[in-house]
Amino acid sequence: MFRFSKTYFLLTITLFIIEVCIAAFISDAIIRPYIGDLLVVMLIYCFFKSFLAIKPLPLAIATLLFAYGIETLQYFKIVELLGLQHNRLARTVIGTSFAWTDIVMYSTGIIIVLLAEKYFSWELPALTKH
Repeated sequence: MFRFSKTYFLLTITLFIIEVCIAAFISDAIIRPYIGDLLVVMLIYCFFKSFLAIKPLPLAIATLLFAYGIETLQYFKIVELLGLQHNRLARTVIGTSFAWTDIVMYSTGIIIVLLAEKYFSWELPALTKH
């Protein structure tokens, strides 16, 4: 079950750098709110795929449920409940407001991941899906 995938780890690092750049340098109406959400589920997926030999669909579903869970916590104002409303890092990482568009972007990101998994072979043959 445990293994290290250099490819997924490099994808994780690349996506993390892109996400940090988006958070630090972009304050627009499209890239930060939409593309950032689309990429974050890809980042989480690739991170776990870096260390786990798991089929794409179960990991994609788990990643999506995690993202939905975080979005639900935003609905209940978890940052404020934890007293972290003045912590910029907490507000950026956890988020502060629920949005249905975020749910759509998470779902779209996972669909892209599943399509990429179907059409590209990034793993060793013994670890690919069946």
